[in-house]
Amino acid sequence: MKMLINVAETVVANALRGLAAAHPELTVDIENRVVVRRDAPVAGKVALVSGGGSGHEPLHAGFVGPGMLDAACPGEVFTSPVPDQMVRAAAAVDSGAGVLFIVKNYTGDVLNFDMAAELAEEEGIQVAKVLVDDDVAVTDSLYTAGRRGTGATLFVEKIAGAAAEERRPLAEIADLATRVNSASRSFGVALSAVSTPAKGGPTFDLPPGELELGVGIHGEPGRERRPMMTSGEIADLSVHAVLDDLGGEGPVLLLVNGMGGTPLLELYGFTAEVHRVLGERGVPVARSLVGNYVTSLDMAGASVTVCRADEELLRLWDAPVATSGLRWGR
Repeated sequence: MKMLINVAETVVANALRGLAAAHPELTVDIENRVVVRRDAPVAGKVALVSGGGSGHEPLHAGFVGPGMLDAACPGEVFTSPVPDQMVRAAAAVDSGAGVLFIVKNYTGDVLNFDMAAELAEEEGIQVAKVLVDDDVAVTDSLYTAGRRGTGATLFVEKIAGAAAEERRPLAEIADLATRVNSASRSFGVALSAVSTPAKGGPTFDLPPGELELGVGIHGEPGRERRPMMTSGEIADLSVHAVLDDLGGEGPVLLLVNGMGGTPLLELYGFTAEVHRVLGERGVPVARSLVGNYVTSLDMAGASVTVCRADEELLRLWDAPVATSGLRWGR
C-alpha cells in the first residue's frame, strides 16, 4: 500500500508540522498535541474544545478558528487523545467564561474527556460537556456503548461556535449543542476498506463488488454487507434510515460527507440523489454542505447527516467562520 508518509511512527507529528506551516493563524504545540486559535483566550467568550483520533481530517484541528473551535486535541491515528492534552487545551483557551468539551461517543474519548473535565475543574476551569451520538446505523460497536458520533459533530461545533462568538453563557451554549445533536442523524456507507499507516494496508476485508452499510468512521462494521448498489439506491437506503429514526417535520441542514477516498464528482452526483429522496419525503433542504469533512483516511464511501433546523439554528449556521476546513462570511 503506497502512502505519502516518512514512517508510520511520526505521521501525526509530521501532519501537525505541516498544519503549523500552512496556517500561521493557529498555534500548534506539536510535542503536546494541542492546536489553538492564535488569539485565544478571547475575553468574555466561552471556549470550545474538541478532539479525537487523527485520520478524520479536517475534523477536529481543521475546525479551529473564529466561529468554531478554540482548540483541538489530536490523538494518534484512530486513538483518543489523552486527558493531559485536553486539560492543556482548556487552560490555553479559558478566558474565565468556561470551556465546553464536545465529545464524540467513542469509549476512549468519553473516558478521557470525563477525566480531563475533573482535572480542569480542580484547576479552577468551569467545564461543561456535550456528547455527540448521531449515527443511526448501529446501537453498539467495538468502539462505543450506544450510538457513534459522526457527521453531526460538524453541526454541533459550527452552531455552538457561532453562539460562543455572541458571548452567550456556558450553560446556554451547552444546551444549544445538545439540541443540535438531538436534532441530527447520520448514516454512512463504505465502498472500500480503510488503510492505516501502522498496518500499511486495509484494516478489514471488503471484497470487490461489495459495500458495507452503516460503516463507522474507523471502519468498524455496520448493519450488513450487500452487493454494490447504484448511487440512487444507496441514497434511498441512507436517507430513509436517517429520516425514519429522526422523525419530525421542517427544513434540514444537510451534510453529504466523503470518507476520504471518494472524488467530488461522485459526491455531487450522490448529493443529487440525496436531494431527490428528501424531496420525495417532503423534506426541504435549507442548507447543503458537500465534501470531505469527517473522513476515514483513504476509505471510499459517503455519509449523510441531516439536522432539523429552525430559524435560530440556520442563523447560527450562516454566521461567519474562519477555519482551515470551513470558511465563509468573513
